[in-house]
This record gives sequence, structure tokens and C-alpha cells, in this order.
Amino acid sequence: MHLIKLDATDSTNAYLRKLLLSNVLDDYTVVTARQQKKGRGQMGTIWQSDAGKNLTFSVLRNHLNLLVDDSFVLNLCVSLAVYSVLKQHKVPELSIKWPNDILSGRSKLCGILIENSLSGNKINTSIIGIGLNVNQLYFEKLQNVSSLQLVLGKTFDLDTLLQDIVSQLKKVFLGFEQKGAAHLWDEYADVLFRKGKPSTFEDKDGERFMGFIKGVSKDGKLIIALEDAVLKTFDLKEVRLLY
Repeated sequence: MHLIKLDATDSTNAYLRKLLLSNVLDDYTVVTARQQKKGRGQMGTIWQSDAGKNLTFSVLRNHLNLLVDDSFVLNLCVSLAVYSVLKQHKVPELSIKWPNDILSGRSKLCGILIENSLSGNKINTSIIGIGLNVNQLYFEKLQNVSSLQLVLGKTFDLDTLLQDIVSQLKKVFLGFEQKGAAHLWDEYADVLFRKGKPSTFEDKDGERFMGFIKGVSKDGKLIIALEDAVLKTFDLKEVRLLY
């Protein structure tokens, strides 16, 4: 693993993307920063993190040769890898909130942002951004957010945790390359937050409705059973789970 450590940067994803423009980088090159000033989450949300308290890093995957239609498999691999490491540390009530947030109970521990470069109808390169709340104790004006230290009552060595996550990423991706994605879909469905439970959602127009999460389609859309038992799929811009 080629590891690049930064004291501070606007975004590890952006730093790695810029580095890739003028350098040939090894698969699984990692950029990590003590402080990320402009980290982003899904839908352009800002990732807040105290300097030196959490893990903010990006991992390069080269030569993926993955069909664009199968791009959600990347979300499966990454979220399940992080989930597995946290499970080993006995984090309680773990789940994955669609598409790829990692929760303990109702509190978010980890966010993931994956940015892909295409060649025709295939994904050639992927930059995987991961933000994991580790040793931070206070989160200003944020709801449903926690950290490993708050949940487990102990501090963690960031370097060791980083190594564990990257090692698990390699293991999960190798399993996908050798066996395909069927087992990943099954594992993801088993730990999907609020699956099969009555839940409240908000659509893009601000209208609220009740439904049950049934799963995720192969193109990464959330499948919801509405009150009239009709199944409907939604992409990330179309629906928000209220919890």
C-alpha cells in the first residue's frame, strides 16, 4: 500500500484525483489527512471533522474494468468492508443506511463518497473517500452523529484502524473478483437499515409518505413498498429516509 500522509488538505478525494492526472499511481494508493477542510458527503453535504481526531482518507482503485451498470457494487464492497472492521471491534447495533452510511443505532459513524472515471461503458478508475468518526467527542449542530470513542468508551489508534480498513477493502474486492457480487448483495441486504420496518420518507417535493424498505435494485435504487403494496424505486435525489 502506497500511503501519502498530509497534515491538511481541502479534500483527500480531490488531492488524489489531481495527483492521478500527472502520475502513474499504484492500485490502493491511499491519501490520508489529519485535517480535511472541505470534505464532502453524498449530495454535496459537508463532512465535519476535528483535526487529528478522525479518519479522513481516499483509496485509489485502478483498472477496475467494471460496467457502469454495475457501479453500485462499489458501494457494496466499500460499505461492507468498513462494516466488517467495525463489527470486529464490537460496535453495537451496526447497520448500513442506503446507500453507504454506517450507523450505530441511529447515529452515523461513517460516510463514503465514491467518484468514478469512465472509459466507454466501463469504470476504469475509482476514488473511494471514507470519513470515519473515531476519537471526536463533540459534534456542533449535528444530529444523529457519533464516534467510535463515544460508542465504545475508548480511544483508537488511527493508523492501525486505517490499515485494518484498507486490508479489509482488498479482501472484499478480491472476493468479488473471484466469486462475483451475489454474496455481497445478500450481506448488504441483511444489514440494511430499517429494512422491512415501517418508515417515513420525504420525496424531492418535500412530501412525506409511509413505506417499507424492501431492498436495493441492481442499479442502486432504493426499493420501497408503499402503503398500497405497490413497489417503487427511488434514486438518491428522489427520496430521503426520516429517522
